[in-house]
Amino acid sequence: TVPLGFDIDAPRWDQSTFVGRLKHFLNITDPRTVLVPEEELDRAKALVEGCRAGLVPPGSSQEQLLYAKKLYDSAFHPDSGEKMNLIGRMSFQVPGGMALTGCMLQFYRTVPAVVFWQWVNQSFNAIVNYTNRNAASPISLSQIGVAYITATSTALATAVGLNLYTKRAPPLLARWVPFAAVAAANCVNIPMMRQQEIINGVTVTDEDNNELGHSRRAAVKGIMQVVVSRITMAAPGMIILPIIMERLEKFHFMQGANRLRSPILMLGSSLSCSLLFMVPAACALFPQRCSLALADLEPELRDSIMGKHGDKVPYVYFNKGL
Repeated sequence: TVPLGFDIDAPRWDQSTFVGRLKHFLNITDPRTVLVPEEELDRAKALVEGCRAGLVPPGSSQEQLLYAKKLYDSAFHPDSGEKMNLIGRMSFQVPGGMALTGCMLQFYRTVPAVVFWQWVNQSFNAIVNYTNRNAASPISLSQIGVAYITATSTALATAVGLNLYTKRAPPLLARWVPFAAVAAANCVNIPMMRQQEIINGVTVTDEDNNELGHSRRAAVKGIMQVVVSRITMAAPGMIILPIIMERLEKFHFMQGANRLRSPILMLGSSLSCSLLFMVPAACALFPQRCSLALADLEPELRDSIMGKHGDKVPYVYFNKGL
């Protein structure tokens, strides 16, 4: 049964530690949740919202409520409560990212192949970045279009330029070109897709979630942390796996196995934990409820908070997004 005083929004694990955040994100990025029917997700949302209002259905167990919260966190935006599109959910990063990683690492030798797969990957990233933005900062369709074109152009320019540059370099360097393109594009795609947060600031609150104002510096800090997380997420598979494949191709059984390489790369990407483990691990690098010292805020916002609350608010908090 549900224990007295059970708070469904209270973290199951300590979010101030990396291990606690890792357990949290292992739970909500579980790729099996992408197979859950829409009706079950809607029931999970209703159960969570009912529990918040103190209306727990008779006979509900704590395990049932925690599973509903897992589905809710995996499929609904933490700011708006709206259902996120399937492709943009972090739980879809493993199957979607695994397939794209395999294709980018396999088809890197020709410029048309590089262009096509970098375009597909940046389209996927744009959907993920838009879906996981701070929903309190709306972005227009024209801004989305500019962000998408800029990030895609950056990825293509980096990939094609390095692809041509490494023609005479050792083969392994050419295999690392996709990672360089992905890293460069992330540095552009995420800030551009979330530019409204940088322009207008994100909502900051005190420890009890009382709104204090909007901060551009908080937005910059959150976006920088997300960029680091996304690059870290891709790094093991796109750096280590090419080394493995470079050595495997020297064996006789890999000779002429072009039709098998892409599936082998996808499987290897999964087995090497490039995404199955790295998605939650990268998300767990920084707390999702990010904090910023009052002294680091814009002077006008800092003065406003101190004028109303004195020194009772040493830190402000905000959702950095994923």
